[in-house]
Amino acid sequence: MQNIVVTGGCGFIGSHFIAALDPNKFHVIVIDNFSNSSPEILERLQQISLIKIDIFDIDITDQASLSKVFKRFNVDSVVHFAGLKSVEESHKNPDKYYYNNVAGTLNILSLMKQYNIKSFVFSSSATVYGNSSIQPVSEEMAMVATNPYGSTKIMVEQILKDFQKANDSVCTISLRYFNPIGAHISGKMGENPLGKPNNLMPIIMGAASGRVKALTIFGNDYNTIDGTGVRDYIHVMDLAEAHLAALSFSEGNTGNFFFNIGTGKPTSVLQLIASFEKVTGVNVPYEIKPRRIGDVDTSFADTKKVEQMLGWKASRDIMTMCADAWRWECSGLKF
Repeated sequence: MQNIVVTGGCGFIGSHFIAALDPNKFHVIVIDNFSNSSPEILERLQQISLIKIDIFDIDITDQASLSKVFKRFNVDSVVHFAGLKSVEESHKNPDKYYYNNVAGTLNILSLMKQYNIKSFVFSSSATVYGNSSIQPVSEEMAMVATNPYGSTKIMVEQILKDFQKANDSVCTISLRYFNPIGAHISGKMGENPLGKPNNLMPIIMGAASGRVKALTIFGNDYNTIDGTGVRDYIHVMDLAEAHLAALSFSEGNTGNFFFNIGTGKPTSVLQLIASFEKVTGVNVPYEIKPRRIGDVDTSFADTKKVEQMLGWKASRDIMTMCADAWRWECSGLKF
């Protein structure tokens, strides 16, 4: 039985990752400060899986409290989801983002070194590529962030490179997510951000259910198929399974690695809305407003590297993503 620390384990992606773990192989130690999640997700996880979970209400910037957890358990690996993630907020409070995302990660790495933990999987982001004019985006392209949030991801990736070089028996893996959407097929878990949502799918849910008047589409004059922004949407359970593949890879390898995690298939905002309406039969009212500063027109992944090295490939399509997200919305199981 492996002891695995999952930071941010009650969040959208962290909770779905835990749901994908084999309860016969893993014991999960969740570290979460519930800034954008709820401890109630644990009850849902126990309905979905029999996995053993210990949970600690701790901020990753609290080194003393983190140390007590790592000292208590014989930790085999760390999967690090915890981090602030709003591009808009990062422009307003860059100091908050650098302190939480960078200093918090340094705290965890120091404990990995202290307790001789060899495996680390990091939640990075496709924002590290900035506004790339070359599509699809490959891992070898330069990292040039256009916002403080993206800069924190670049900084952590550089730290991991240097950390692994200094500790050559360790395996560090950065997974550069594109756009996770969808929900667990059970309808018991999904994306439910506290406060104002920043991601597209929760806003679509709000417009479809009538909780908000209309979805706002920022810009319809991009150089894309229909003028709206194009992204690479990936089902959250495909993303969870990518973490499983990375974790498995880390057990037999040393080095610093980084991979794109997406489908490799571009989808515009209007195409996503059309797919949602087709699979649910529900209309999504929307309005067009001017572009936001920093938004890119097109971003989708070159996934050859992850397919070849980790043997992982996304399997769920846009229709499945929309159907699962709507099932979660209709469940009424909000925190």
